[in-house]
Amino acid sequence: MSRLHSSRCRIFLDADLHVGQEVGIPADQAHYLRHVMRLNSGDMLTVFNGRGGEYGASISGLAKTYASCRITDFADISRELPLAVHVIQCANKGEKIETVLQKGTELGASGFQIAISERSQFKLPEGKRESRLERWRKIIVEAAEQSGRTAIPELRYCRSLADIQPHGLALALDPEAAKLWCETRDTLHGVAEVTLAVGPEGGFGERDMAELGKLGFQPLVFGERVMRTETAAPALLAAIAAVV
Repeated sequence: MSRLHSSRCRIFLDADLHVGQEVGIPADQAHYLRHVMRLNSGDMLTVFNGRGGEYGASISGLAKTYASCRITDFADISRELPLAVHVIQCANKGEKIETVLQKGTELGASGFQIAISERSQFKLPEGKRESRLERWRKIIVEAAEQSGRTAIPELRYCRSLADIQPHGLALALDPEAAKLWCETRDTLHGVAEVTLAVGPEGGFGERDMAELGKLGFQPLVFGERVMRTETAAPALLAAIAAVV
């Protein structure tokens, strides 16, 4: 089933899905199917709702601003990592956050928490917060559609490091740390969840590391080179995927 549907257009539908059901497709996705993918009524596509597995579907209607499909079959498959990896990304320039969300989703992150830290250069005013979070959620969904994810990563915005929620083994990237990645990776086989905290441009400050320590984070150095803030989480996600 996974191979059979791999070449089809793939979209996320936030709805309960069942074989034989007729499902409406929102206007923005209808536009994508019609004008970008050049699909027509009767064409097949793959849909998923982020609640496990994916579905085959046939387009039953395709107008300028609306589309619908009929669910034809279900595949109980998962393309998720065997452990949940949660990313704490401290806020920096907006486009860098978007890079982390896109690449992190493609690489299997279970969720993202965007947090304000001591050296953060990017803050969301209350009046603009929801629209920006909606944009970020759309980036996550599009990355999940493209990469074949069967789950949609969660997204939270935290106004301080004190508000973040670590899960499982908690690691904070720090180029001055004594604990090396090579000493940590072999312990991941017995772990169900990992939380990775990545600082903004300029890294974590002393107050940040103290706050993270209170929350149970262990300082970790990934390698001899210092990565840009938007590179760190995707690099670690790839490294984790290679050993679990």
